[in-house]
Amino acid sequence: MSLCVIMILSCKIPKSIERIYIVNEPNDKEKDDFLYPQRPYRGEFTPENFLLNANLQEFAQKVSYICNLETNGKISSQDAYLQIKDLWKSLRKSAKNLGINKKK
Repeated sequence: MSLCVIMILSCKIPKSIERIYIVNEPNDKEKDDFLYPQRPYRGEFTPENFLLNANLQEFAQKVSYICNLETNGKISSQDAYLQIKDLWKSLRKSAKNLGINKKK
């Protein structure tokens, strides 16, 4: 973890006394982990299931962003619905291309 050291000197405080504050500065990996959380795959491992799981996590993250934008009034409900609908279609297409059946 990188640290950023900030030294603050005051004319009222003797020069021999310095206040040092250590501020944690998140690196790019920490930011990515926060913005794009990924959880380990715990199901039956096949390459298809693993890829679908990654696609599902990405779908969930994007839906979350869209819902937050709509809740805060940045996009309309109709725009949010259409974006989520497009994401759902691409997720279904992904599952179909991976050869994962809807029902067994």
